[in-house]
Amino acid sequence: MRFNLFLVGAALMSMTLVACSDDDDAVNNGNNPNGGNGQDTEETVSGDVDGVWKANSIIKVVGHIVVPEGKSLVIEEGVQVIFDDNGVGVNHVPIEFTVNGSLYCEGTVEHPILMSVAEEDRTKTNIFAGLWGGIVASESCKEMLIDHTVIEYTGGQVAEGSPAAVNGVYTAGDDAYPQITTNNINGKYVITNSVLRNGWSDGIYLMGGNAIIANNVFAANGYDGAEAVNVKAGCTVDVAGNVMFSPNTNGLKLSSSGQSETRSQGKIQAYNNNIINAGWRRDGEKGGCVYVEKNALVNIVNNLMVNCKFRAMTPSYAKPNDPEEGYDINSIIDYNYYASGSQESDIVFKDDSGVAYSWEGYNYAHKSYYTDVVDVHSVIATENEPKDPMFVNFNIDGVRLTDYVYDEEWDFHVNAGSPVLSGAYSGSDIVPYFAGGLTVNGKSYKSPAISNHFGAFGTNR
Repeated sequence: MRFNLFLVGAALMSMTLVACSDDDDAVNNGNNPNGGNGQDTEETVSGDVDGVWKANSIIKVVGHIVVPEGKSLVIEEGVQVIFDDNGVGVNHVPIEFTVNGSLYCEGTVEHPILMSVAEEDRTKTNIFAGLWGGIVASESCKEMLIDHTVIEYTGGQVAEGSPAAVNGVYTAGDDAYPQITTNNINGKYVITNSVLRNGWSDGIYLMGGNAIIANNVFAANGYDGAEAVNVKAGCTVDVAGNVMFSPNTNGLKLSSSGQSETRSQGKIQAYNNNIINAGWRRDGEKGGCVYVEKNALVNIVNNLMVNCKFRAMTPSYAKPNDPEEGYDINSIIDYNYYASGSQESDIVFKDDSGVAYSWEGYNYAHKSYYTDVVDVHSVIATENEPKDPMFVNFNIDGVRLTDYVYDEEWDFHVNAGSPVLSGAYSGSDIVPYFAGGLTVNGKSYKSPAISNHFGAFGTNR
């Protein structure tokens, strides 16, 4: 099976990277992941890196690598960056890709960039093994572009000696690496047309910066926690047009945690995303699709939630605008579509919520459902009205709620007559933060406009 990229304008583009099979064979099955385009050069690297990694080369990373402050690294189309999963030193510390300068990943539809491990290690067994660390954009990282890039098999445990622990970004022994971390409140980051899959921790963890996260595929993010996209204070972000399949907890965790005089309130516009099979692998009453906390200012509209465990949640409307706990009363979480199949989860935490069906979770008496404020105009499935979105090719009753292996044959466009094509938010008072553009490496990237339908795609005409 092959992995799809979902691009601007609701166009479905096929990648030549192979997703995890149901058996434990190597993921690539011997295929060239760059469409048969021959590799020109092979290089082994560690330590400081900058300049240009030429198109279609193979870069073998055998130690921690760092783009120094004031320098930049350009990775051209078709490059394979292969991280040694033996790690560094006698303690096998997972290899980290630290960006103190700027990073520009310039893949294409035909020849995406791959950041992975050796081909024989790309197996279903290793999906949550955390074979390397991830990309850590530090407080000095000014710009980062991740375009048409596949990042996979990350989530190594932060250990004593890990650069992120030494630099105070994460805590040794307590944290695992997200696939991408940002930490500069003045940084500019564009992550688009890419695939972030098969990681122990979050797909993207933003602790600072201005960011566009658009038209990506997230799959199998989080082993025993974590989300596809996790945002904290110091961030202004547009999240749009993404497919988030089987995050352990939520597709979106949006928080203003860490807000201070120098680190501004977290601000997020999240619209026209598909969040599918979220939350079923997470115990307790956490998880399900969207979780908003600690005074984040959010507009969450026109998203399509399919077979998720719970509805959108916010912790305490009783304490509005409380940066330690509450919900910003200027936020909008509404005009979303909650679709459900009829299948029962094969994992049910009976000592917690006991929720076994998606429609049941949407209507569960959850303490964090604020029905007079949140999702007032949303469409919410019930047992008698499951609200099938009528996907072109995704069986909402045939894919197990706890599955996390993404199938490239799926097509999340909807058929004519789908109920998600009407009833979405159509106003003009919500405008993406970067509708006018966010400039990275001299090029302006614009956030997608809000589409007048639920989810990432309309019909495939």
